[in-house]
Amino acid sequence: MSLLRMDYFFNDNISASNGSYNQVYDLYLEGFARKSVMLVFGIDFYSYVTPIILLVGLCGNSLSLCVFFSKKMRGMSASRYLAALSISDLMTLIVYVLSEWLRRGLPTIARGYYVSFFDRPVVCQVWLYCSYMSRLVSAWLIVTFTFERFIAVCMPLRRRNLGSLKETHRIITLLIGLSGVIAIYKPVTSEVRALNNRTICTSIEKFEYEVFIMDSVYALIITLVPFIIISTLNILIIRKLLNRKMKNKYNLVTEENSIRLDFTFILLAISAFFIALNLPFFSMWVKQSLQSRSLHSTLDHTDHVNFEYWQGVMKITRTIVYVNYCINFFLYSITGACFRRQLKALFTRSHDSKRASYQYKLTGNGTQCTNVKNRNTWI
Repeated sequence: MSLLRMDYFFNDNISASNGSYNQVYDLYLEGFARKSVMLVFGIDFYSYVTPIILLVGLCGNSLSLCVFFSKKMRGMSASRYLAALSISDLMTLIVYVLSEWLRRGLPTIARGYYVSFFDRPVVCQVWLYCSYMSRLVSAWLIVTFTFERFIAVCMPLRRRNLGSLKETHRIITLLIGLSGVIAIYKPVTSEVRALNNRTICTSIEKFEYEVFIMDSVYALIITLVPFIIISTLNILIIRKLLNRKMKNKYNLVTEENSIRLDFTFILLAISAFFIALNLPFFSMWVKQSLQSRSLHSTLDHTDHVNFEYWQGVMKITRTIVYVNYCINFFLYSITGACFRRQLKALFTRSHDSKRASYQYKLTGNGTQCTNVKNRNTWI
């Protein structure tokens, strides 16, 4: 039993989509009549909050996609990054969040209901591949957008050569391709096999240790590495903006200067929430990974209660991670004046006359939404 428990710790803590460890844990709990309060709360929190996240995320990302692909914004390179992020988040919500909820959350609400669709040959491998790839793309699109804003703010002259739509498409395509190559290990090392009268999508038994190592590396790639890069670049961006503000404190703040920072503020908001929402789950992963060395002992009551408590916390932090895929629409609406205007135009259809003095235009940083009387300066 301790071996099964270790497997669940390792793989749930890295947000793996491999359902076997979660099902092993469910089977393990069947041997205990009473669950801890924290575990019950965590399961209920996950089961009932996740559908709300799904609904909000699907609607919000769809609206964001419409805005970024609108006639007046699709010519901006920054819009292409955010449109790609919306598509990636939609894919993650469908192939990862929804599928995981059907497997783990729905049975809590509908007692006795079990979804076995994902535990079939081919479906298992395709599902794992899409799930791992979409999360990797989502995380690194934020890193890429952060780097784009860093170049725009801190190295404006170099930004002239990197801000074309062609270059943006090339970067996004390269990112998707690399993510696809990295994620290929998961379907290759997975299979469908029987466990306690159930078929489960799990790792090939002879590769379990190798899969654990690769899953751990994957966890670092979508959490710690982006944390470090995003935090470092954001500090440099904020420092540059503050220095610029100090130098220009006696100058008038024009509408152009204000609008020029729209996408930079959007970036700072997205990256800050990315770190804040992922940090609790990542901290739990580090904690459990360090503690896993002591799980070789036989299971006793105290150990069982402690195990259940932290699994309840894990359910809560996992749900918080899911918020990443639904919150961006609200961040765009709060921090982006261009986004708000175009979003309103989608519903009012009266923007032509009211916005006659405005135009959205492609500039060197690809992020300008400015009055035609003002000419862009490189940010």
